Amino acid sequence: MVRTPTFGDTFVRVQGPPSGPPLLLLPGDSESSLSWIPVIEAFASRHRVYAVDHIYDIGRSICRRGGEPRRPDDFVRWLDELLDQLQLYDDDGRLSIVAHSYGGWMAALYALKFPERLAKLVLISPCATVLHAPPGLLVRAVLYGTVPCCRRPIARRYLYWYAPDSVRRDETRVIIDEMVDEDIIAKRCYRRRRFVLPTVLSDEDWHRLSLAVPTLYLIGRNDVSYSAERAVQRLSAVAPRVKTEITDGDHHLTIVEPEWVIRQVLGFLA
Repeated sequence: MVRTPTFGDTFVRVQGPPSGPPLLLLPGDSESSLSWIPVIEAFASRHRVYAVDHIYDIGRSICRRGGEPRRPDDFVRWLDELLDQLQLYDDDGRLSIVAHSYGGWMAALYALKFPERLAKLVLISPCATVLHAPPGLLVRAVLYGTVPCCRRPIARRYLYWYAPDSVRRDETRVIIDEMVDEDIIAKRCYRRRRFVLPTVLSDEDWHRLSLAVPTLYLIGRNDVSYSAERAVQRLSAVAPRVKTEITDGDHHLTIVEPEWVIRQVLGFLA
């Protein structure tokens, strides 16, 4: 548990050789550090890995009263306080971040604010950040989020829709079913929180980020968050230094394509 003074106590799982280069993992919304289970062993074979539970989400982090993030800059400040406490930097005073979905958005904002602190950045299916979500996703998310105590059919329908490739395979459908169970428990046990909508970076911000921090962008062709092809086209136009890779898969690439994610991430960080 790490004290982040403004926000509370942040829970961090640590794995890998103490002398390995530091690597911070940020999960998606309504996920915890356990979401990295399919890939963390491979990452930790070469890096000292720090997998974080978000300060104001499910997991073991404890947000103090009044410390809830209310705007995008609050997440940047939280990460800054966390990294100051952990002192994760390598000999050059930098570290790398691998982040998924909502965590990817946070990591991109942090990279814009403190590019000198990052060695490399990997964004896996970052929500918003590159493109706005389609109206259908926003409607489904709002409706789902307003259900006070979620019933299994509702949770299952929403999460299955979000993970079309994952639910086609027996071995990965099991993981999505576990997510359904966890989401139902979370809605029953955690106080409803104020959700901070992720934003889309401007052309100027993407250009500045690409010049300052080596960045890898991974996306699944069937991600319902937005069009993977359009996202890559935009990055190619405004931030050509960002390395982009598309694979067959949905939003949960660490579940449906873990070996591909491992190859891409470790190859980029090497």
